Formats: sequence, structure tokens, C-alpha cells
Amino acid sequence: MPDFTQFRTTMVDTQVRPSDVTKFPIIEAMLTVPRENFVPEEKRAVAYVGDHVDLGNGRVVLDPRILAKMLDALNIENDELVLDLGCGLGYSSAVIARMAQAVVAVEEDEALAEDAAKALVANGSDNVILETGPIAKGEPQHGPYDVVIVQGGVEEMPEDILSQVKEKGRICAIFIDGALGIVRIGYKIDGEITWRMVFNATAPVLPGFEKRAEFAL
Repeated sequence: MPDFTQFRTTMVDTQVRPSDVTKFPIIEAMLTVPRENFVPEEKRAVAYVGDHVDLGNGRVVLDPRILAKMLDALNIENDELVLDLGCGLGYSSAVIARMAQAVVAVEEDEALAEDAAKALVANGSDNVILETGPIAKGEPQHGPYDVVIVQGGVEEMPEDILSQVKEKGRICAIFIDGALGIVRIGYKIDGEITWRMVFNATAPVLPGFEKRAEFAL
């Protein structure tokens, strides 16, 4: 029987901490949330490997280091409302739920959303609201949000998402340009988002976040 508790400790000690992530809420959450319960059953043995876990159809559970560094940059407070876009099987939402006041998770793949709902209930993540619908539309009815995080690659950020960031709120995503990827964090000031680079990373582009084709006459 695999010792998943030890795997979690090893993940934090060899992947998260060496990435200069030391904030206690992030460390505590990643030591506590059973990542193996938020990946496909046949992939539980590789849940703690330092890489994305494939969910099929171009979707992944983000590499723990990438997620941890994004959360570190966002510096989520315990009184904040977070929008978690493309939550997959719910791991990111379960982690964030231990740091935030509440999480609204959006997943458009109905099979993933159904399994995520079960995993989140089993985990006791009762401050997560899971909504099924287009990721690129977000979930405006619960917004605006203090924090928005995107669990996958972005070529172009939809205006629908930017409009759901609260004034003085922030948004974090992995922007993809060809084979390259850069995590950027955006701050909304006077209704405008100002972006800054945080670190290099890559991930498959989420549906609805592709660059729109440009037509020339």
C-alpha cells in the first residue's frame, strides 16, 4: 500500500520548498490535501511526481511546483473569494479552499466536474462551490472575485474573465506563446489590468483561451 502521506511530505520538501515557496498556508494545504484522490484512479501512483498529471483531452492537473508558485504570487488571504477556472478533478480548489474564505470552481467537462464534486465532498471542502459550464465564461453570478486563477494555458484572456476580477483584485495565468510559457499576475487598478511576469512555465491551452484567428482580406 503506497504511503501517500510520505509522498506528500516528499513533494513539499523536494518540489515546493526548493521553488522558494515558504508561506505556511500553502505548505499546510499541500501537506494536507490528498492529491492522489484528485487524479484518475489509474494515475494515483504518479500523483506526486513533479509534473502535470494527464486528465485526457488536453487537460492536466498542474505540476505541484507551478501551482504552488502561482499561489505564492497571489498571496491569498483567508477573507477572500477565489475563482478557480478549469479545476479539473478539483485538486487546486481543495488546496485553495484551505487558504481562502470561499472558492468558486468552474469546470466544463461534465465527467470531470462530476468526479470533482465527489472528491471535494469526500475531502470536506465545504467552502467550494462547483459550477459546470464554459471555463472561458467564468462564473459572474458569484463575482466579482478578489482572486482569479487559471488552471491551464492561456493564449488570449477572455474579457469575460477580466471583468470578473474585483477592483484591486488579482489574476494569475500561464500565458502560452508557441512552445514558451510565462506565468503572469495581473492587478486591477481603476478598472484596468496591469500584468507582470512571475516565472516561466507551460501547460496545455484551456478550451476558450485559444488565440482568435486573424482574418486578412
